[in-house]
Amino acid sequence: MHTTLRILVLALFLAWHPDNGRCEARLPGILSSHMVLQRDRPIHVWGWAEPGEKVTVAFAGVSRDAVGNSLGSWSVYLPPAAAGGPYQLSVSGSNQIVLEDVLVGDVWFASGQSNMEMPLKGFPGAPLKDGAAEIAHAAQSQMRLLHIPKKAADFPLRNSNASWTVCSPETAADFSAVAYFFGRDLAAREKVPVGLIDSTWGGTVAEAWVSLHGISEDAGLMPVFASRAEMMETQADAEAILAKERREDQAARQAGHAPPSHAWRPDPASWAPAALFNGMVAPVVDYAIKGVIWYQGESNSQQGFAPMYAKVFPALIADWRAQWHEGDFPFLFVQISSFGSNGTEGWAVIREAQRRTLSLANTAMAVTIDVGDPKNVHPADKQTVGARLALAARALAYGENVEYSGPLFRQATPEEGGMRVWFDHSASGLVARGGELQGFETAGADGRFVSATARIEGKTVVVGGAGVKDAKYVRYGWANSPVVNLYNSEGLPASPFTSEDGVAGRW
Repeated sequence: MHTTLRILVLALFLAWHPDNGRCEARLPGILSSHMVLQRDRPIHVWGWAEPGEKVTVAFAGVSRDAVGNSLGSWSVYLPPAAAGGPYQLSVSGSNQIVLEDVLVGDVWFASGQSNMEMPLKGFPGAPLKDGAAEIAHAAQSQMRLLHIPKKAADFPLRNSNASWTVCSPETAADFSAVAYFFGRDLAAREKVPVGLIDSTWGGTVAEAWVSLHGISEDAGLMPVFASRAEMMETQADAEAILAKERREDQAARQAGHAPPSHAWRPDPASWAPAALFNGMVAPVVDYAIKGVIWYQGESNSQQGFAPMYAKVFPALIADWRAQWHEGDFPFLFVQISSFGSNGTEGWAVIREAQRRTLSLANTAMAVTIDVGDPKNVHPADKQTVGARLALAARALAYGENVEYSGPLFRQATPEEGGMRVWFDHSASGLVARGGELQGFETAGADGRFVSATARIEGKTVVVGGAGVKDAKYVRYGWANSPVVNLYNSEGLPASPFTSEDGVAGRW
């Protein structure tokens, strides 16, 4: 009887305290050993403990106390620190947590789809340029890497199963190549530790990375839900479609033929509006950063999505800045490259939407039209992409007087028989690489574009009318995989553009 009573008491205790570890202080995964804390910003440390439990956080000779609220959450801010380390950070409550090898430097959040996700070891069928050599030389002790696991969620998550690692050949091999090359350039030039957060998911649309609050700010974004509805209407037949394709594949093999190609279908959860913000951005917004690098847009190039990108992408930038509460931090993005694709996708429309997003404060765009691969959606040269992003960071984030952009369309004025095009970022002059200028077109009021001749005059380009009477519009590089060759004297390529008013362009 006595034993039975003891078992009953123990059972009641476990019922009231199902996880005794919940009484101890805990930290989110993003706060771990080897992390980089953002310099010159208040240092935010947060976590969970027993409601009412006192927690003491100590770092670099300074300590602060907090008390778990009614839900067990606690949060403290420590004074800003200059770049340096390594340090210890300790959290003491009913238990003690000690984080080792903590550095203070600059933290950059890298996000987007597969071209940002593509690691140093490359993808199957898409190797990285000099990948083996880059991995072999990836021991960068002043660089730290954090990889956010892929996760779609219906509501904003407060934690992620992630922790920081020191950059090494082993850890860098599976990390974003663009982010790695970007961070390596900055660490070498700025002489400070650099922390890189890789939050990427290939084949995803921009609206999945915007919070529901961000989408609801503008009624003009409602079509993203119409696109979602259309996508989900096909899901009831998804299993039957897969079964049909398996039968077709089997029949082809039995007949000695190669299996037929099937349409690519993304994970529906990864395309839900706000789903990736909730699962892969929200857990990070309490962590101070220097800025963001972004490479995405290919999945939005379909006809049902491309026209909305001119609204969705600026909304994403505004949303993230609001979520981090750090003002207009630098947001540096890559303009999608060159890929043949097909007539159902409008890569030029996406590039134009990206170019026009530069109207937002403290943004910069790395043009990559010259390093693409018309036959592979994942170009091998990610070194150039990272280097051009780093140039933009040097100018916007670090105040360096350096040219960081290729020529950007400013305006077009009518001339006898054609148009004159004026550019920003052309102070040192314009250059046509490999011969005569290519890729220019003009149109009259009817908007029907035809190929045109073009020549450089000083810091402008004069585009011939090519039979177009009273030319009104001019555009450049308007194709999925255009042939273009305009650069500035610093060797940076011009962005494709259209001078059409009030639109992001058309097919």
